[in-house]
Amino acid sequence: MPAVRRKPLIAAGAVVVAAALLLPGPASARTGHGGTTNGDAQGPTEDGGDGSLTATAGGISYDESKNGSGPRSGTIAPTGDYSPPPCWYGPAYTPAQFKKEREAVWAVDSTGASWDLEQRKRYVEGEPYKNFNLDKAGKGYWWSGFPNKTYPPGWDKCDRETFWVDENEPPPADIPAIDAEILAKLAYARIRVPGTKVSLAPEGETKVNLPTWAWLDGTEFKPVSVTARVDVLGIEATTTATPVSLKIDPGTSDAETYPASGVCDLVGDKIGTPYAKGKAEETPPCGVKYLRSSGDGSYPLKATVTWKIRWTGTGVDGEQPLPDGEFGAEQDVVVQEIQSINR
Repeated sequence: MPAVRRKPLIAAGAVVVAAALLLPGPASARTGHGGTTNGDAQGPTEDGGDGSLTATAGGISYDESKNGSGPRSGTIAPTGDYSPPPCWYGPAYTPAQFKKEREAVWAVDSTGASWDLEQRKRYVEGEPYKNFNLDKAGKGYWWSGFPNKTYPPGWDKCDRETFWVDENEPPPADIPAIDAEILAKLAYARIRVPGTKVSLAPEGETKVNLPTWAWLDGTEFKPVSVTARVDVLGIEATTTATPVSLKIDPGTSDAETYPASGVCDLVGDKIGTPYAKGKAEETPPCGVKYLRSSGDGSYPLKATVTWKIRWTGTGVDGEQPLPDGEFGAEQDVVVQEIQSINR
């Protein structure tokens, strides 16, 4: 049976939900944290005059001025094998910020006297740090772990206590420290692309066995990008998504697509070709032909755009690949029989 949607019609929303990439949340009290890298939650903002650490976790800031926008825009879902690290480490606090954060934890007495005593010995009494390294203000940062919140979660992977790294010195070699590649993946998670509602001709409803042209607005489907940076470390990465093709799924097996694969490649700056007067006898380069009426309902046509993902960053030569992404949505197409009149 055809996959027909019956009336009353309900407008379809986006059907592709983007997979989360490296969206770190609070680490446990034993490892400390500086907020979340998605910019919604923030860590301490007082720097005590001893540094300029960005309030978001890991000192990361984002430039989304070249990102996609619009009411139907959304995040893309990576395709293929993709396995972000379960935990990464980055600068989280200046000495004054860390002192304020840790003393606030101790004040509420939520972690137990034994753990609090252990922490005071570690960070206050000189085993191995003294007085939160306040005497090193402006000469380095406290680093913490930021766990991946996607499945499998990385809470148990961030097992290193908050530690100090001097300015211009590398972090310990045995940890996944924040670098350009991780920044590129974090930027990937924030990319937004235009919605995929295609223009159709005929518009609104079509006829059985009538080739229907399909295309996307070329002014919207251009490369978009997000840049993530850690100013205090002098590193950044820019992740760029470029549209490469549109896949048409008619919503029923009683249909043919143009081309037969249903995949319309990007040609120049266009995905598909807008219908123009005089092309009625031509075969659309991108489109669909329905072979059966949708009756009193409609077919849920699905349009999915594939985006090629590349990134550039500090210390990296040339563009580097990340898995392609997809974003798609459904729209209702009414298909009617051609009516004939007998005289």
